Amino acid sequence: MKTLHFRGVDPYTINKKSIAIVGSRQMTRYGREIVDKFVCDFVANGITTISGFMYGVDTEVAEKTIEYGGRHIAVFGCGLDIIYPAENAKLYDQIVKTGGSVVSEYDDSAKPHLWKFPQRNKIVAGLSSLGVLVIEAGENSGSLVTAKLAKKMKKKVYAIPGPINSKVSIGCNDLIKSGDAIMAISVGDIIKSKFKKIASLTRQNTKLQIKSQNFANGLEQKIYKVLEIEPLEIDEIAVKIRGSVVEIGSTLSIMGIKGLVTESGGKYYLNR
Repeated sequence: MKTLHFRGVDPYTINKKSIAIVGSRQMTRYGREIVDKFVCDFVANGITTISGFMYGVDTEVAEKTIEYGGRHIAVFGCGLDIIYPAENAKLYDQIVKTGGSVVSEYDDSAKPHLWKFPQRNKIVAGLSSLGVLVIEAGENSGSLVTAKLAKKMKKKVYAIPGPINSKVSIGCNDLIKSGDAIMAISVGDIIKSKFKKIASLTRQNTKLQIKSQNFANGLEQKIYKVLEIEPLEIDEIAVKIRGSVVEIGSTLSIMGIKGLVTESGGKYYLNR
């Protein structure tokens, strides 16, 4: 590993138990939910997350790590005086202030260039102790480059399976199908057995929170149960629970105010 420039803490002091997480810049809602689920358990197990500090999955991983009280290492494809993308300026400061690190192999004033990002991917993979987790990757995604680099370094590669009709899941599904990545559906598939109990407890606590949900009436509970399976439009919910569209609509509005559901593109999603 090359000598790195860094701001914040020395990355080599917080990467002893760490995971690199990479993925599409065109992150879907599914990808966002996966990041939330996995990062929550990683932080609960004291695992540092690592990303390439770009749009999409990278940014989401960094933000969620900070939100859950964890530490993050962001690897730049430019100098540390050049914040790229510029929209992540606030995130840059938050990573440093929360005990994380922003790192680069380039001089502080070095500008970003396309050829530098594959170089950066070597550091993303190299810093990780647990390997690389791929969350949503298109057919020619740069995340697949990171996965290949990790394999060359004899590090484990994990991938999240995604919908077969999703363009940003093609890369992940192919990695799993070819045997180049281990399928991960929970943090327990990645972390060592001695940490699995903690991850399991985190999931159990989440399930208990759902079970103890204080529903105002039976209709709320029915709606919640069908949305646990998949996002649905009002008409689809009405068919599944055999209820009135009008009543369901007003109930969904109340559930939205309570923070139980979110509407997007005509469909309703649970806020997990």
